Amino acid sequence: MGMSAKDERCASPTDEEWPEVEKAEKLARGAALKWASGVFYRPEKLEGLGHYRNRETQRNSSIQSRLKSTVQSYLEGVSTGLEQLRSAVQEVQSVCQDMGAARWALLDCADRFQGLQQMRALMAEHVQLASVVQVLPQLFSVHEVFSHTLQLLRGRRLLEAHAELMMMEHLRDDILSQLHLRGLSGAQATVLSYFSGLQELNESLAKQLWGIVGSSLQLVREDPVLFVTAVRIIEREEKIDDTLLLDATFLPPGRPKGWRQKFYHVLQETITAAHFNAVRMDAEGPGLARHLAALQRDIVAELRVVKDLMVQCVPAHYNILSVCTATYHRALSSHLQDILREDLDKQALFLLLEWVLRMYPSPEVMGHPDLLPEVDVSSLGPLVSPELVDQTERKYVEKVKASVLEWMQRTLEVEFKEWFREEEPEMDHQGFFQSALPVIVVQMLSENIQVASLITDSLQQKVYNMALEELEAFLGRLREVLVQCGKEHQKDRTVPKHYVPYLLAMLNNNLALSSSIPSLHPNAACREVPASLRAALDKIQKKACQLLLEELLLDLQLLLMESELLVVSQYLRALMQKKMVCKSKEERGQLCERLLQDATQLRELFCSLGLDRRQQSLEAVFALQELICLKDPALLSLEVLGFITKYPDASDEHISTLLDLRGDISKDVRHLVLEMMAQNPQPLPEGYRPIFSTILVPAPEQPFCLRKAKCA
Repeated sequence: MGMSAKDERCASPTDEEWPEVEKAEKLARGAALKWASGVFYRPEKLEGLGHYRNRETQRNSSIQSRLKSTVQSYLEGVSTGLEQLRSAVQEVQSVCQDMGAARWALLDCADRFQGLQQMRALMAEHVQLASVVQVLPQLFSVHEVFSHTLQLLRGRRLLEAHAELMMMEHLRDDILSQLHLRGLSGAQATVLSYFSGLQELNESLAKQLWGIVGSSLQLVREDPVLFVTAVRIIEREEKIDDTLLLDATFLPPGRPKGWRQKFYHVLQETITAAHFNAVRMDAEGPGLARHLAALQRDIVAELRVVKDLMVQCVPAHYNILSVCTATYHRALSSHLQDILREDLDKQALFLLLEWVLRMYPSPEVMGHPDLLPEVDVSSLGPLVSPELVDQTERKYVEKVKASVLEWMQRTLEVEFKEWFREEEPEMDHQGFFQSALPVIVVQMLSENIQVASLITDSLQQKVYNMALEELEAFLGRLREVLVQCGKEHQKDRTVPKHYVPYLLAMLNNNLALSSSIPSLHPNAACREVPASLRAALDKIQKKACQLLLEELLLDLQLLLMESELLVVSQYLRALMQKKMVCKSKEERGQLCERLLQDATQLRELFCSLGLDRRQQSLEAVFALQELICLKDPALLSLEVLGFITKYPDASDEHISTLLDLRGDISKDVRHLVLEMMAQNPQPLPEGYRPIFSTILVPAPEQPFCLRKAKCA
């Protein structure tokens, strides 16, 4: 279907003004065509075309009706709005006229208000004068009130005095506040000067209050009324402080007084001064024990007074029992730290550790039944810090160590002094040599370890470790003294007299120590001897065994020397029995060879047995062999002189017998040799071991003489 020219002319302005309409119409037509092509694509569907036309016609009619209704409603709303705008414009114009009139009226009245300013100033001055007139009677009576208040204070009528004092302070503070609000700060100095007596009254009252608080523990038992009065006054002042602090516009001089905090401070200072600020005490021995006992007694007694009496005299929010308990705890902690800074002995350190760690939390002090359950010592923290406890324990261990060291040294001296007695060492029930050293040492160390267990496990472990270290050092010193004793014995084997029995006792003592050391450990399940201590015990054992073996070897070597001397003596005695005489040079050679062979074999035998050649007497056999083997008899005198120089105990008979063995010595040579010996007597040197003096030779046969001549 097409559009006529008239329709186009009519549509043209609309399309230009509303381009969206044309677009919407095109979209609608396109959608309608798409729908129609989908419905009537088959010939038999064309029969329902009339039905679809009627339905769409009715729908279009309905839509047009709704559009008309909507447009009509919109137009009616626009009309109503335009009418309201017209009414508002009229009202605004009326208000503008009224405002203009009011402005002109106010401008006319401005000049009249300037005249009222003087009236306002006069009114303010009148109010001030009225206030001054009102307080004049009180101002005139200020000094009289001061005198009366001072008399009340001297008579200890504290509540009445404090009431008048508060009245005077209120009057002064009210005047100062008024001056502050009106900016008259210059007049405040005059007011403060006029009320200067308040300072003296305050100081006098405060002095009495703090004196009462300082005696509170005694007053609550004897006169609690006075203490309660002081607390009431303090609470009045606290309320005044709180009120002024909440206002925060003006704070009078001397405020806030803070008397409640001062109450706590005075109470704490009193407690501290009474027990912990005394002159220097005796920090050793019984003095410290008495001091700690007094602290224990006083703390329990005074906390009982606080719990049973003082708590009833103060408000609950004071927490007075907690405050006093914390004060005692804090002051006592500081006091004990001061004591621990001094150079204390072993007993004092032990007393302090026991008191701090055992006594203080026990039922005898802070855990006293009369203080429970209100006093909870666990909430106060440790009395002494763990670091200081550890430091004190280490100091105690050092003191014990010094004592143990001194005691062990004395024990060691006594032990080796007994070595030089005339008696043998003691014996046990089985007959073995022993001394009291193992029992003494183990008992001393065990006692110190057991004493430390009364304090803490850590202290016991420290003492145990120290005991093992000192025992190891003691064993080292014991070994040194043992070595020194062995050296002295080597110089003189008669000292000590019972050297071997005491060495055996030392071995038995070492075994006893080794078996007793595990019993020192606090824990029965961990009784293993440290490796270093076992090594020290082994060194002692080995050194004692070595000295014992050396002594046995020395005894054997003495026996070897005697045996060797006996063999040599018997050998020489056999030679000098005149059972053989060399008849020729060949026989002398055979004898010399046999003497050399026998002497060499004997020397090798005794050397193999451990006897040094320098200690052997077989050199006499070698010297005798050289005397017999001498080929030139003319040199015999010199050879014999050398022989008797080495062996001065050889007599004329010995030399004559040896000359007889040669078989080639003439009477003249024999006479010459014997005469030479008579002219050169040889003294016995010091330490010489005699050989020939023990050998007897047969008496020589006297020759039968027929003529009167000298016999050979």
